[in-house]
Amino acid sequence: MNSLSPSPGFDRRLCLSANRWGAHRAVAAFFGAVSRLGDGAFWYALMLALAAFGGTRGALVAVQMLLTGLVALLLYRNLKHWTRRPRPFRNGDGVIARVPPLDEFSFPSGHTLHAVGFSVVALAHYPALAPLLLPFTALVAISRVVLGLHYPSDVLAAVGIGGALGACSLWVGPLV
Repeated sequence: MNSLSPSPGFDRRLCLSANRWGAHRAVAAFFGAVSRLGDGAFWYALMLALAAFGGTRGALVAVQMLLTGLVALLLYRNLKHWTRRPRPFRNGDGVIARVPPLDEFSFPSGHTLHAVGFSVVALAHYPALAPLLLPFTALVAISRVVLGLHYPSDVLAAVGIGGALGACSLWVGPLV
């Protein structure tokens, strides 16, 4: 058990409880759809919409989001490889993977990290998108636990990392 493996405590209990909620067919279907959109389709559609309808400013914001996403991809893949935290459904304590994972390890949640990073950048330039992006980002984060793919601590860490990455993107490369 490495240092990031959860102890039999709150993290594991909350994961198991959320995953049991996902045993309801409608709940699993809803969060499965949210998670699938969070794989990238939602974010790519948003970037395309900004580039297509936002003029030069929208195109620059889309590029900034894309660059943030590429850095997020490299960062989370390296963190997963380095930490090698097993996914909750692999621990044999009743958590069931409601959808297939995209990779082997749990920490951090790449879906959440990207969702938060993209949202930070988009909202800095288009705050009117908050009623769409904030609930969707929260649902992506929740979906990862409900679907049995992440512990709550994986998601919380990803919120912090994604938030920091989005903020750094705005600080380092203010395109607009």
